[in-house]
Amino acid sequence: MGIPVALIVGLGNPGPKYEGTRHNAGADWVARLAASRAAVLREERKFPGLAARVRVGEREVRLLVPTTYMNRSGQAVAAVAGFYRIPAAAILVVHDDLDLPPGVARLKQGGGHGGHNGLRDVIRALGNDSGFGRLRLGIGHPGGPERVVDYVLSRPSAADRQAIEGAGERALEVLPWVVEGDWQTAMLRLHSRE
Repeated sequence: MGIPVALIVGLGNPGPKYEGTRHNAGADWVARLAASRAAVLREERKFPGLAARVRVGEREVRLLVPTTYMNRSGQAVAAVAGFYRIPAAAILVVHDDLDLPPGVARLKQGGGHGGHNGLRDVIRALGNDSGFGRLRLGIGHPGGPERVVDYVLSRPSAADRQAIEGAGERALEVLPWVVEGDWQTAMLRLHSRE
């Protein structure tokens, strides 16, 4: 068993312009988690983000959606982790992933940023060997690298949105094991359902 999760962070960009875009899949997932527990994400004065507290299984967990732009996500994550004394290993970061097709969600502990600017900044803010967990929500890849920026900042097709949300629902089902630190069971259940 690993360390129980105390903070779940959903990465995205702030403002109506970015609502529902592929790059906001992580922030949207955390908003869905909050809504499923009748919690409201509220502006925090102490750090740049929307925050809430929810119960997952037997544990209380903090939720955070940074209100900085994606490439400054680490600022809010480090501020919350520092304020509440949450070690990096007790953080789950939820983000979009170009390397997975829509409809696929994967859990992972530690690792690099894979070119994701939000992850890059969180790693920089928490320290290179931080070892926080990740929930990767597949959004698919547009093909050439020159298309990536426009692709992640656009909204998915109805079919892709449905697939992304379906993967997110399956991830919500295994969340109690993640929060308890039982990554093995969570991964087995999530990854075997694709």
